[in-house]
This record gives sequence, C-alpha cells and structure tokens, in this order.
Amino acid sequence: MIFPLLPLVFFTLTVKAFSLSTSPVDTPPFNSSLFKDLNVTRGLNYHYYAVPANRGKPTLLFLHGYPSSRYDWRHQVSFFQDKGYGLIVPDMLGFGGTAKPLDPQLYASSLISKDIVDILDAEGTSQAVLIGHDWGAKIASRLANYFPERFHSFAFLSVGYVPPTFFSTPYTQLNALTKAVLGYENFGYWDFLSSDRANQILLDHLESFFDLAFTKDTVKAITDWSPLGAMEAFLTNDTRIPTGDYITPEELAIQIEFFRQSGFAAANNWYKVLTTSIEADDNKGIPEESTIIQKPVFLGAALRDYVSIAPTFIQSALAFTNNTLTIHEYDSSHWIMLEVRDQFNSDLLQWIEGLALDG
Repeated sequence: MIFPLLPLVFFTLTVKAFSLSTSPVDTPPFNSSLFKDLNVTRGLNYHYYAVPANRGKPTLLFLHGYPSSRYDWRHQVSFFQDKGYGLIVPDMLGFGGTAKPLDPQLYASSLISKDIVDILDAEGTSQAVLIGHDWGAKIASRLANYFPERFHSFAFLSVGYVPPTFFSTPYTQLNALTKAVLGYENFGYWDFLSSDRANQILLDHLESFFDLAFTKDTVKAITDWSPLGAMEAFLTNDTRIPTGDYITPEELAIQIEFFRQSGFAAANNWYKVLTTSIEADDNKGIPEESTIIQKPVFLGAALRDYVSIAPTFIQSALAFTNNTLTIHEYDSSHWIMLEVRDQFNSDLLQWIEGLALDG
C-alpha cells in the first residue's frame, strides 16, 4: 500500500539481472518448482505458490495487498515452510503472474473470493488458516462472510476486519468524515489511484512512489500519501525520501522491477471498485447474520500506520468477532510482516499452535 537513493549503476545492474520472461519475485525462499497456475471458474489465470503440508499441519493461505505480490510474504514463507506447514500464496488479481483484466467490475470482492476458493479446491484443501494484509484483509473479510466453512480461523494484518457496511458510505462522504475527524482525507489517495492518469504517472516516478510506500518516516502518510492530491504532487515533483530499514535495496529493486514490467492499470482497479458503487453494490448480497465472524480471529495492528489506523480496526474486531480474539499491537509501519517479522512470525505461530488444528 502503503530507500535511500540507489546509485544509478547499481540499480541498473540489479534490474537487468531479472529476465523479462521470469517473474522478478520467483526468488528465495520461494522454490521455483512449487509455483502453479490455475484457470479459476470464471476463466482468469491465478499464479500462486503452493507447499504441501506435513502430516498433522494445517495449510496457511496468505493474501497480499497493494502495491504488492506474493513476494510480500517472503519472511513468512521461509519461516513456516521450514516448520512443515502447508502454504498457498497467490498473486492477487491484477498483480504478478496472475491475470490483469482492465474491467473494474471483475474486481468485485465476491468474485475474487470465489477465485480463492477455487484455488483451495484445486489444492484439495478443505479448510485453511487465512492471513490477509491490506486489501488482502478485505478479501479475507469477504471470505469470512461468504465461505466461513472453508477456514479454521482468520488473521488480519494492518487492515483488520472490514464489515460490508463500511463501503455503503459513498466515497466523497468517507473523505469528508475522515477530514472532520482527522484533519485530512484519510482516503484521498483513492481518488488518484483510481484515475486513468495514475498508471503513467506511477510508471514515470516508480522510485518516488516506492519511497513513499515504504517510507521510514510514517508521518509522511498524513502529509504526502493520504490527502486529496498529495500523492500525485509528491510523484510529479519526483520527490525522494529514505525508506525503512526493513527493506533492503535489493528487495526494493525487485519490487520496483515487478511493477515496471506489469504497470498499475490492472492493480488500480482495487481502488476503482471503491470510488464507484461496485464494492457497495457487491456487498449488498451479504446477509446481516454473516457479518459476524464465528471463527477465531488474530489481529495484528500497526501503531505507526496512519492510513490503516489501529484503533479503528481493534474496535471492528471487538464488534464483529463471536469467538476467541487475539490482538497484537506492533510498533510498526503498515508493513508488519516485513518490519517486525520475527515477532509477528512468533506470535502467528503461537496463535496457530494454540488453535490445535489438524492438517
């Protein structure tokens, strides 16, 4: 979602190391022999990483957000596959090796939720532990509404459970409400990312964009990410700022090259469904009784995330969980699984082991 400047020669050499015929995120700890492709029921291809579970271990399903890919989960993949857990780690629709349709209607949450269930079916996984970050947490929320029987439990990271009613408030009203409360439009950046001009501007200023996405100074979200017009101004001025120590220059180069190849035109549909009525209309089919999660929930809240504001999602978890609720608050930016990976991995493992699940 939401690096020091690399020397030009180093950056150029790093980028050239990736073949355009190979996804730049097929790197360790990902084993290239464990990638799969599936045409889901509606005919779209999903590219994903699949590790079979050892006997007695459950399968963990990781869903990433924006601007991301399965590469977001590299530290969790390394940690959990070494312990024998099953893993399913897809590129979400519009990202990585997965299909990139340009019609925003195809990004409705109910449709993507069914895509994910198709992957579970293809892998013979009757139930999984679901972990979602950022907009992956939105899809985790909808999977909890539509297909609760397919999951042992739900873990939400940075973005918590998003009730369907959240999107029933029109986008312009959401901005007005957040400005009244916070003093700035917390969702103002949706306007830019859902615009037709955003793809080219982002491609023209990739390094600037990822500086902001992985900024070391998380308060920049308040001044340069969230408010209406702020992100576009930051990019068009080609502003450069330091990124957090939790992402290395090599990792950042991989992330940038990934989007240099794929662009943002498809991925930005995740925002077009929010600034139009697509998401709100899609959620009307969810019965009220299905909005309460009846399975165990883990919430990892990021205390230095000024876009996905921790207290909001803590309250949502308390209101919509009718089972055991585990909350961990991290002194972290939005990127919990990167910045405090060791603590998060340990907490997630302890939570999963406490569920006493069979494989």
